[in-house]
Amino acid sequence: MSAAPGPVPDAPPFRSVLLVYNPNSTGGGEGKAHTLARELRGLCPGLDVDLVPTEYAGHARTIAESAARTHKPLVVSVSGDGGYNEVVDGAMAGGDGRRTGTVVAVTSAGNANDHRRVTRKRPLAEAIAEGTVEYLDVLRLTIGSNRPRYAHSYIGLGITPVVALALERGGKGSLRELVTTFREFLRFSPFEIELEAFEGESRDGVGVGDYLGLHRYDSLIVANLSEMAKYARLSEGDPADGRFEIVSIPHRGRIRLLFTGLRAAWKGLGWQPSARHLRFRTFGELPLQLDGEVITLPGDTSVAIELVPGALATVR
Repeated sequence: MSAAPGPVPDAPPFRSVLLVYNPNSTGGGEGKAHTLARELRGLCPGLDVDLVPTEYAGHARTIAESAARTHKPLVVSVSGDGGYNEVVDGAMAGGDGRRTGTVVAVTSAGNANDHRRVTRKRPLAEAIAEGTVEYLDVLRLTIGSNRPRYAHSYIGLGITPVVALALERGGKGSLRELVTTFREFLRFSPFEIELEAFEGESRDGVGVGDYLGLHRYDSLIVANLSEMAKYARLSEGDPADGRFEIVSIPHRGRIRLLFTGLRAAWKGLGWQPSARHLRFRTFGELPLQLDGEVITLPGDTSVAIELVPGALATVR
């Protein structure tokens, strides 16, 4: 998987590293943070490495935003996709909204680690020691007139956030995940939105206007990665290709939804329409998954999803 290289700096892109972790993580975040710190001190004796435990929900976002506005270290999230979302969101807020104000990275410590799994090139300690910064795309979500939120991997509506919420309530682990997913699949109802704008390209002569208007979906995923949820292969996209993929499953019954999920896990969904901008209006409240975090969209609200090309400065 290729990425657009950033400019070669005259000086090292970072002189210090913050390892941000949740001390109460069930994924062993604290131990993994200490292990990475030891590796970095061995590989880079002159690099300042600080361990920074989070103290409350959203603290990683505050840490990254402060770092992006001040001394600009490398901020490493020792977490799953949800914890890394906080770091990316904070770094984007501390920058100019077009590129992270500091270099960020993630090392796996959690249930869902799609971003690290898909984009990984080498062990993170080696990537940090080499110091080569690459630039990946970021998704920007704007809900009504609220400040934008950012996502490194995907934004999902429909069955995806419903299952995510159930997993948080019911616990994680292979058997539990399967039982929870099947239970929510049986309970799930489709949702309706009105597509208001679509800036992208499609296949076989289908025009932009054919996507607009009222739609009823079982699932709608705006994907910056080709894979999600550990097993599903969504598309042929790349997180540095200047586009996001729109993976939509119109409501046509549970059997079709089940077969689509099995196909994604077995051989992948293949080519999907891509875009740079998507805007829709909600009718009622809807759960939405932003990487690993689930939020609620208010009813009768315009929602915009845009691609910010090359905005994520990272090592991998």
